[in-house]
Amino acid sequence: MTTTTSRGRRRAPSKMERARGRAAALQRPRVILALLLLLGLTSVMLLDGYLRSEIGNDSRVRDGAAYDKVPEKILEGGPLLTFDNGTAKTESVPDKTIVLTFDDGPTPEWTPKVLEVLEKNDVDATFFMVGSMVSRYPGTVKKLVEQGNEVGIHTFTHVDLSYQDTARLKRELSQTQLALAGAAGVTTTLFRAPYSSEINAVDNYSWPVYQEIGDLGYTSVFVDTDSDDWKKPGVSKIVKWATPEDDKGAVVLMHDAGGDRSQTITALDKYIKKMKKKGYTFTTVSGAQAALAKAQQPGGDDQATGGATDQPTGQATDAATDQPTDQPTGAAAGQAAGGANGQANGGQPGGQGNGRQPGQGAAGGGTVDVEQAAHREATGTTLWEGRALVAAVAVAEWVVPSLSYFLVVVGVAVMGRFGMMLILARRHYRQRNKRRFSWGPTVTQPVSVIVPAYNEKECIANTINSLTQSTHPIEIIVVDDGSTDGTSEIVEAMGIPNVRVIRQENAGKPAALNNGVRNARYDIVVMMDGDTVFEPDTVRQLVQPFADPEVGAVAGNAKVGNRNTIIGAWQHIEYVMGFNLDRRMYDLLRCMPTIPGAIGAFRREAVLQVGGMSEDTLAEDTDITIAMHRAGWRVVYQEHAKAWTEAPGSLKQLWSQRYRWSYGTMQALWKHRKSLTDKGPSGRFGRVGMPLVVIFQIITPVFAPLIDVFTIYSMIFVDFWASLAAWIAVLVIQLICAAYAFRLDREKYRYLLMLPLQQLAYRQMMYLVLIHSCVTALTGGRLRWQKLKRTGEVGTPAGAS
Repeated sequence: MTTTTSRGRRRAPSKMERARGRAAALQRPRVILALLLLLGLTSVMLLDGYLRSEIGNDSRVRDGAAYDKVPEKILEGGPLLTFDNGTAKTESVPDKTIVLTFDDGPTPEWTPKVLEVLEKNDVDATFFMVGSMVSRYPGTVKKLVEQGNEVGIHTFTHVDLSYQDTARLKRELSQTQLALAGAAGVTTTLFRAPYSSEINAVDNYSWPVYQEIGDLGYTSVFVDTDSDDWKKPGVSKIVKWATPEDDKGAVVLMHDAGGDRSQTITALDKYIKKMKKKGYTFTTVSGAQAALAKAQQPGGDDQATGGATDQPTGQATDAATDQPTDQPTGAAAGQAAGGANGQANGGQPGGQGNGRQPGQGAAGGGTVDVEQAAHREATGTTLWEGRALVAAVAVAEWVVPSLSYFLVVVGVAVMGRFGMMLILARRHYRQRNKRRFSWGPTVTQPVSVIVPAYNEKECIANTINSLTQSTHPIEIIVVDDGSTDGTSEIVEAMGIPNVRVIRQENAGKPAALNNGVRNARYDIVVMMDGDTVFEPDTVRQLVQPFADPEVGAVAGNAKVGNRNTIIGAWQHIEYVMGFNLDRRMYDLLRCMPTIPGAIGAFRREAVLQVGGMSEDTLAEDTDITIAMHRAGWRVVYQEHAKAWTEAPGSLKQLWSQRYRWSYGTMQALWKHRKSLTDKGPSGRFGRVGMPLVVIFQIITPVFAPLIDVFTIYSMIFVDFWASLAAWIAVLVIQLICAAYAFRLDREKYRYLLMLPLQQLAYRQMMYLVLIHSCVTALTGGRLRWQKLKRTGEVGTPAGAS
């Protein structure tokens, strides 16, 4: 960046111009980073809500529908439903054979216990799993598959598919396939619909769903005997209800999720032992299908029955013709339905075929047990998408609860701070407003008022005129920091006797203040901004605490003059509640963190003792305040010394101001980090003030927007009225604190109508500003003095008595 003089010669950019250029270059990436972080957090929350069925949840369950459109032979058929070119077929489990199935899992508590019982009894089972649970507990699924058990799909969110459209159906299937791929490296051709039972319960609404699922290559698995373990009827009844009659084979339903399953675990062990004694064998769905397929082959074992179809052994029923079919079913049909490359696109269990035969193609490749023949090895895109899903869920499972607990802690801390502020502010007000309260002998000696000015032509005349009306003897020192708008000429033209103008090259506000201190004639110096207006009694009130020899600096009461705009009203609320109420608390705790640049008074010797106003940070006022604490001086707040300042008139200027404050505060705290180990009275700020500032001026503002995000999330997806009530309760507490602060400062309450909007908009801006500050610190960016555009509209103190 270069500039051109009036003679057309190009000159090198100044240090300030280079700083502004670096700031502009970094601005957009910082905003983008903040938005990306917010988007990432929102995505994590939405994913967590979806997994917990808080988003997209449909709790409707159909019951009692007609079934006249369902083929009669399907209603009378066996529990295994497949489709071959649109033709439905059902099969029953061979006699003396039990297919144990478990629904609704996995869970980290009960599924491992089920696996222990199965392994102890050398039995495999088929688990119909909810995809959201699979993605949350992938380790359990992987162990289950490695143990030799089989998995099937039970949708991703446990929704009644008869109410859903085709897109939702395919999404439920494909997402569950991805979860299985990411957890165990397999996909599956088995499916069981939520809320399903025996096949004779299929109705006119669910039948089209099963047809569509069958066309995608899935085997739908119903039940023969339901243990009703979810009712917790007792171990003996679970065993009794799970036992088939007349030595028939059966698909038996139990659950490894949905609540306390201790009765199920106990009953399962007894049930297996009982059925083995009766000569039963246990297998998976694929194992039963393999036995049926073998029985249909010439010379096969004549042990499979057609169940309710009454067809010859080893044959399945064709629902379209009501005749036995010789087509292979079960595992063999699953191979023909689309292979097993693990693709979950469109909800299909397999994409293009890989030519495997039954008994091949599960996780790990090679020949596998026929009891896992429904498994397909997940490869390529499906495998990596599945792993990405599981990883994203792991992040969500950790981030959301952690943030929830952290925000609870933050909320409790903030509420505690509000309570402490109210108590200490009231105590401060009553103490300082007693008739007999006095700092000591009245301070009457003259003081020096230093006004640093950089391009303040709009405001400087009002500032100087307000000082000339002071009831306390003063000298006025205007330090022109390289202004190019004629600021110093305006002051000189006013012709006021006790006003001195000192010109210097542009070096920043700290240098201007130090120049003023060096040229001050008196022992007490008052520092103010070039856009600030004092009341006639301000200086007199501000210097009275110096009657106490322990006091080294005094913070005044800064007021917003242009409060009739939205931004002005926001700052007015913030100044009265956030700053002045805070300062009352910090005053009593003797750990005041900041003397406002708009109005502050210092002992000249104290300023020189700590090395003057430092250029090490952007918040020179916070820097010198902490330095004075560490030097052993007391810093107090004088509520009756009022100064009227002009708030930023646009969001861009407000951003610039807040950036300087937040980044400068972080710089000052880091610079004085050793105050944490200071001993004696000088270490009080490190022991009390530093933790309070870090928690409530840095950490809390960063996480405050998350409270809003969580609130909106809860309103939309969880409980609108409860969430709204909680948000209103917090707002009411803030309103009470603000109203009390307004009462102490004798301000008009009508501005509090802006508090809800101020809380929403301001917190979001502070989030972005703090990200801005953190990135600037990490990238080494630095701004010296960010000049805000002034209008000069604060000509007389608004509402001054």
